[in-house]
Amino acid sequence: MTAEVPQPVRPTTLEDVAAVAGVSRATVSRVINGATTVDPALRTVVEQAVATTGYVPNRAARSLVTRRTDSVALVVSERERRPMSEPFVGRMFSDPYFGRVVSGLLEVLRPAGIQMVVMLADDEASRTQLLSYLRHGHVDGVVLITTHADDPLPGLLQETRMPAVLAGRPHKPSPLAYVEVDQHAGARLAADHLAAQGRRRIGTITGPQDMPAGQVRLTGFLEACAAHGIEDVACAEGDFTHLGGAAAMRRLLADRPDLDGVFIASDLMALGALPVLLRAGRDVPSDVAVVGFDDSSAAAACDPPLTTVRQPVEEMAAEMARLLLKQIGEPGGPSPSVLFPPALVRRQSA
Repeated sequence: MTAEVPQPVRPTTLEDVAAVAGVSRATVSRVINGATTVDPALRTVVEQAVATTGYVPNRAARSLVTRRTDSVALVVSERERRPMSEPFVGRMFSDPYFGRVVSGLLEVLRPAGIQMVVMLADDEASRTQLLSYLRHGHVDGVVLITTHADDPLPGLLQETRMPAVLAGRPHKPSPLAYVEVDQHAGARLAADHLAAQGRRRIGTITGPQDMPAGQVRLTGFLEACAAHGIEDVACAEGDFTHLGGAAAMRRLLADRPDLDGVFIASDLMALGALPVLLRAGRDVPSDVAVVGFDDSSAAAACDPPLTTVRQPVEEMAAEMARLLLKQIGEPGGPSPSVLFPPALVRRQSA
């Protein structure tokens, strides 16, 4: 008596999926490879057939054909290397903005089967290493967060001709697509709200003035204050951190102890600034109305909860991912920038 030798199970092929879906093999291939020109109804039929047949793409073979890695890089470009006492990773996980960006990117990338690599570029050596990594084809595209106005990396990325999307409008003109909230309009919302409450002795804690976001939020706020007849606005520069917000608020109170309204250019800085006001005997909001910017988790953690300008970071990051995937799937095609509108979220601080 001889035992039967089980026959190997034949792997499901593109032809099997095409037969179940009732479409051509080419259509199945286009759907699996992420082509954006497939009719949505056909895409749905093919995706259902993939699920029914249990088809698993051969990533290695697909990579040879498409020359893609199915991975992208999230690059954070800082001004300079920080000491180990203040490492980039520590800042990244303490600032709600970075986590919200990652969340929004993954919302689009994970369903598409795209992996994400996080990379830091904070000096010439790390930028050189990054560009070498990109030119060797380890990723298919880049989402870039840059923290300073004179960053050379957007221009260097442009030279690589690699698909790339910027998180925020670049300081210098660039053909690279970007996604951001209307910073200027958001700062105007803060000024309009403080003025509508009758606040006239107004100050602001700005973002770093070597960063485009810090510059534009300050300009928009001052212009709107001037439109309300408020010309003398006290300013203290912060650094978009909790501790920086506390230090800036101490300087602001020293300069203008009678202030009755403050615009703080990030919720994280407001989280540090509010306790300084309270320790100085200034009640919020009866003595001083406070408006932040971001509508991050820090806004809800403030005491009292922070009135703030919302920028929809998760939605913005998801749009960055969609723009990047479109560039990857359709090289040379149009890639318009996207500007999201801000909104004022009213809570108890103003």
